[in-house]
Amino acid sequence: MRAFFVLFVATALAIPARAVADEDLPPCPTTNVALGYAGCQHTAEQILVLVQQAAGTTIRYRVAPMCVEMQEQAVCLNPLRCSTPPNTLRYHVYRSEDSGATWVEVGSVCLGEDDSDSLQVITEMRILREFKRIQWPEADLVIQPPNGKTLVNLKTNFYTNTTEPQMQPVTIFGHTIEIEATPASYTWHFGDGSSTSGLQPGDKYPNLQVTHAYVEADVTVRPSVDVAYSGKWRIDGGGWREIDETLTVEGTPVALQVLTATPHLVG
Repeated sequence: MRAFFVLFVATALAIPARAVADEDLPPCPTTNVALGYAGCQHTAEQILVLVQQAAGTTIRYRVAPMCVEMQEQAVCLNPLRCSTPPNTLRYHVYRSEDSGATWVEVGSVCLGEDDSDSLQVITEMRILREFKRIQWPEADLVIQPPNGKTLVNLKTNFYTNTTEPQMQPVTIFGHTIEIEATPASYTWHFGDGSSTSGLQPGDKYPNLQVTHAYVEADVTVRPSVDVAYSGKWRIDGGGWREIDETLTVEGTPVALQVLTATPHLVG
């Protein structure tokens, strides 16, 4: 029998904005947990022990993130962060002695990514990890003139067709998480030691946006383009939420010969 379950969306509870992330709370009692109170703090290890001790009984535990504000469908925005341990978020702890018919808050707990996984809690840290784990496509590099050749001192044109959002679903603890990645910026490496970055994906001739003139002739360079994706996600078809960090996918270099044009008389 499972002695612990989490409803990340449905049980995210709002608390007053005056609550602070780094407040020091007194430790919760290690015995008579049912007498715990909302203003105390468990350790993650204590919660795991309580869950194990409740196995096979009618006792249940669940946690819900403490939130300063809420989004549609009760998704937690701006969760409270703990200063100790570092890189953790603060959660309400609830206890039920009648298989989940009634719940009583018995304190709080600060959970990091590993602890959240152990307790099957979906956190923004877990979503960010999935965002980085997924293999998003490289940006395709198009060069004009084509066929892998250009001329010295000529404005060579570069662009990419990788401009549309990509969406991939993942399943986390029985919930469907949709993660969407959208190309946000590009870094162009021209293969001769120079590069440039910007929001533009470039365009085909004659709408030149990203160009570069090579000054050394009779060489082969290997230009490439990196794409930085911004992300957003939603759980079980709810409202979309932004991912705070971007993810850069490096492009594969391609060979480009830089040639010298030689004039020839023709009859």
